[in-house]
Amino acid sequence: MENRPFQTNLMFLILIPVLFDKDNSVDVDCYNSVGETIYRYGAVTIDGQEYISFGKYKGKTILFVNYLGKIPCPEEGELAPHGLVILGFPSNQFGKQEPGENSEILPALKYVRPGGGFVPNFQLFQKGDVNGEEEQKFYTFLKNSCPPVVESFGDPKKLFWEPLKIHDIKWNFEKFLVGPTGRPVMRWCPRTNLAVVKNDIIDYMKEHFKT
Repeated sequence: MENRPFQTNLMFLILIPVLFDKDNSVDVDCYNSVGETIYRYGAVTIDGQEYISFGKYKGKTILFVNYLGKIPCPEEGELAPHGLVILGFPSNQFGKQEPGENSEILPALKYVRPGGGFVPNFQLFQKGDVNGEEEQKFYTFLKNSCPPVVESFGDPKKLFWEPLKIHDIKWNFEKFLVGPTGRPVMRWCPRTNLAVVKNDIIDYMKEHFKT
């Protein structure tokens, strides 16, 4: 993993199809009333070697994604000057699509899916639950800080957690943007087009970092 700000790879957002109602919103703004910040939380890196407090990224814009596989990246020039940080969190709760151990995830990315020597250039953390009774606490915070992007769920036979709650993440690649103050500002449905996500982030960063 490079020791530089994780400025790149908005491209890792492979959008996989999910069965949602066509009329549902694909992105929402988060609640203005959130008083807590993401900085009180943290997670263990994919290799198990380090616990990283999210306070490490204070003052930066952070994109949280429950991550599976890889995606191509847009131009980084518009985002890099402001140090966008991308953090990926594998989960096996959606169709059992991430069954491997933590030690198997990076080799699988490099040699199998997508293969070709691919190595993520953003920080990946250990696999964990993003929904249900065992969900990671920072995901509880993120989900409760924003309205749900969709209210319906896909095939319940492919959802591996209980109980189902309206604010739950509906599938891999649901995304949350956290602003420089540590408070969530935006949430995207898994099926949101990558160009929309990219443009939303660029618009937010241009507005926030106006000179």
